[in-house]
Amino acid sequence: MTKKMKTRAAVLEKIGEPLCIQELEIPELQSGQVLVKILYSGICHSQINEIEGRKGEDKYLPHLLGHEGSGIVEKIGQKVNKVKPGDYVVLSWIKGVGEDVFGCVYDNGRVNAGAITTFNTYAVISENRVFKIPTSVPPDVAALLGCAVPTGAGIIKNELHMKKEHSLAIFGIGGIGVSALIYACSIGAEKIFAVDINEYKLTFARTIGATHIINCLEEDAIKKIKECTNGIGVDFALECSGAKIAMEAAIASVKNTGTAIIAGNLKQGEKIAIDPFELIKGKNIRGTWGGATNPDEDILFYANKYLEDVFPIHRLVTQVYSLEKINDALQALKQGRVIRTLIKMETEEKILPFMNK
Repeated sequence: MTKKMKTRAAVLEKIGEPLCIQELEIPELQSGQVLVKILYSGICHSQINEIEGRKGEDKYLPHLLGHEGSGIVEKIGQKVNKVKPGDYVVLSWIKGVGEDVFGCVYDNGRVNAGAITTFNTYAVISENRVFKIPTSVPPDVAALLGCAVPTGAGIIKNELHMKKEHSLAIFGIGGIGVSALIYACSIGAEKIFAVDINEYKLTFARTIGATHIINCLEEDAIKKIKECTNGIGVDFALECSGAKIAMEAAIASVKNTGTAIIAGNLKQGEKIAIDPFELIKGKNIRGTWGGATNPDEDILFYANKYLEDVFPIHRLVTQVYSLEKINDALQALKQGRVIRTLIKMETEEKILPFMNK
């Protein structure tokens, strides 16, 4: 009898409780699935929302989490043509080409998993969430290409089609907000407002290239933005804090022909309020689904821009934790002590031999 592989994983057993590190048996691959050895995983506020039950009823407990990462393809199922064993890949929740397989169940039917999870040392991933990239991109940087970068940069690149003469206000200086900021700076944007309640994040935004920083605990963000734009507001506003007040302020801060994009997530059932006259004046309010990213093209585009030294996304990484310390990592993100925190699944000594091939 063939001995089945196992994975170490952070499991959400109950809403509102810390993740439990467990050893789980990996299921057999279904058609269209890929087994990936995870190198690094990013942590997004989306996972905090899941853990705290902010997305509503969770029908899949216990289950795995994580939706951006980097890794090496270990094995492929039938009908998988996109990658092969040994390929170096980015893992993303954003769907690309390939088979779309909903998920699987680990540990002999006990622990559920969706089409992608990355809080585990080995993960079964749907083919359409796996994207090959050059091995010259470091694995910690590569992990950012799964969510933070394609969403934040994608909003600027694919949805706003921003040019350097446009003005931009970013509400919420986290992984998505900083990715948007870095991309806007890379195209030479001359007026960028960074808005937050966290002084550390605002100082960080200034070092990246924000021309104006606004601590909205100390001053009125809408008033300040209007003062600095001759009373008319910015061309574009991006909200990625997940706070009701920030969403409403982002809409109010754009000029009459401007566009506000909402990327943050409120608790299920919570609403925002807007003055309908804002719409009559010509303002556009839109949501975003992963920055309108085409991951099979855009992830490689961002990887190459990074390698050309014009898109310094490595600056997002402000703290790296081991899998065993994942609950500490989640707390650091929740408390605003990091921009993007990563989970490193192996020691550098185990990662580097692959990277040096």
